[in-house]
Amino acid sequence: MAITRRNFLKCAGVAGIGAMSLSMGGVLSACSSGSSEGAKASVSGNANEVVVTMTPASEPASGFDPLFSWGCGEHVHEPLIQSTLVTTDTNLNFVNDLATDYSCSDDGLTWTFKIRDDVKFTDGKPLTARDVAFTINGINAAEVAEADLSMVKKAVAVNDTTVELHLSKPFNALLYTLAVVGIVPEHAYNSKTYGKKPIGSGRYVLEQWDQGQQVILKANPDYYGEAPKMERLIVVFMEEDASLAAAKSGQVDIAYTAATKASAMPDACELLVCKSVDSRGISLPTIAPGNKRSDGNAKLDAGNAVTQDVAIRRALNYALDRETMIANVLGGYGTPAYSVSDGMPWASDDMKVDFDLEKAKSILEEGGWKLGSDGIYEKKGTRAAFDLYYAATDSVRQALAVEFANQMKELGIEVNTKGASWDDQSAKGFCEPILWGWGSNSPVELYDLSYSDAWGNFACYENKTVDIHFDAALAKTKVEDSYGEWKAAQWDGKEGIAPQGAATWVWLANVDHLYFKRKGLTVADQKPHPHGHGWSLVNNVDRWSWEG
Repeated sequence: MAITRRNFLKCAGVAGIGAMSLSMGGVLSACSSGSSEGAKASVSGNANEVVVTMTPASEPASGFDPLFSWGCGEHVHEPLIQSTLVTTDTNLNFVNDLATDYSCSDDGLTWTFKIRDDVKFTDGKPLTARDVAFTINGINAAEVAEADLSMVKKAVAVNDTTVELHLSKPFNALLYTLAVVGIVPEHAYNSKTYGKKPIGSGRYVLEQWDQGQQVILKANPDYYGEAPKMERLIVVFMEEDASLAAAKSGQVDIAYTAATKASAMPDACELLVCKSVDSRGISLPTIAPGNKRSDGNAKLDAGNAVTQDVAIRRALNYALDRETMIANVLGGYGTPAYSVSDGMPWASDDMKVDFDLEKAKSILEEGGWKLGSDGIYEKKGTRAAFDLYYAATDSVRQALAVEFANQMKELGIEVNTKGASWDDQSAKGFCEPILWGWGSNSPVELYDLSYSDAWGNFACYENKTVDIHFDAALAKTKVEDSYGEWKAAQWDGKEGIAPQGAATWVWLANVDHLYFKRKGLTVADQKPHPHGHGWSLVNNVDRWSWEG
């Protein structure tokens, strides 16, 4: 019987998982009351494996195929099964993986990578530069690929250990994308079958995948790097409440949870708090209603009668007491958010704004808004009232939306919260304020949300000066030289997306990623988690270990 979200919690029978047998009736009480102080093995009884819960959304819909969405897209993470050209360390510095060296031409249009000559795929065939070129070209040829390498015109294998990427425009941030793009074998790739039976050269191989239920990865015995300490990773996909129940009943070693449920921590667990750049923020359409924006082949309504006014957008930013919001909603498990890049080298201090309710009111009144008899501002017949959409299935977003609405009522702006499905919410992305979750260990996210013709520019903000700063940042041949231009795109003293400028978003909080972790399990130091409560946790699962 496979572990499913249903029978996993029944604690009955035995789940056969490859070579590992996980007893549902006789497991150690991992996170239930009365457990020992420090365990020395997984709930399975094996000291070299770990059982982790993740959200159902963490399961890759198209399987473990980097040419679709594995490792990239909304939830970026190291692909584990495949190797990458480079990766990042806990300080987000680039570290070579397959690459032994790389360089960029003076014009920023050609990147050259030298790669190792001692790497083999799990079918025994060598990995060469041709596989790298095939992967990158394949991503660009695949209509549904979520990794954005569209700036690469063509990848060319010069020889077995050298690959060149020829770009259509300078775009140094591609390194951050390459850090999560797994390399697939040209000789064994089939788009219809690869996702279910991936052949890679990474730290782990896919042992078993029961779709909609669980994934099991085991250590790759032929891995070219340091052998993984944790030999098997078992991931069970569960909804939020089921994850909590699994932790309470002692069926898992690590269970994800939310701030709204953190107080329910089982006695034999400890709370693992992972800092993140997982930002919650509200997009504020900056144009008048009656416009349209493209979303793929669809033309969607764009513009909002209230948030088109910059005075409204600026006032929302100053009227938000982020510290109180974090205390009330997140129980302190988060930090104030002022941008999608807080704490990153490209973050700008000019995005920060102090809570000042009186200043917010002054901004409104100087902008022509007058307080009505009902306590809500109005201007030329338009009330300062709008709908705020959030994902109906997310308890934290719902609570943040309600708290935001309550605070804005004190300002004199009426916010009506509306839970919606992802499809309904996305359809309104260009015309209604939406409470989104964003954040990655890459400046690309800032670009995607703010560049004039970028796909994620839900604020519909267009500014040539800001675009010039973005382009200048991407044109630097060294990523570390680009940070000043990224900051200038946010605010250069005269223009930008900052609260004193266009105020295209109001950012609320960076949400800590919380997990109930079984005592005795040592989790290696984590780099800041990007958006997505899932695979980023196990980026370095090969370095985890059990006590003793």
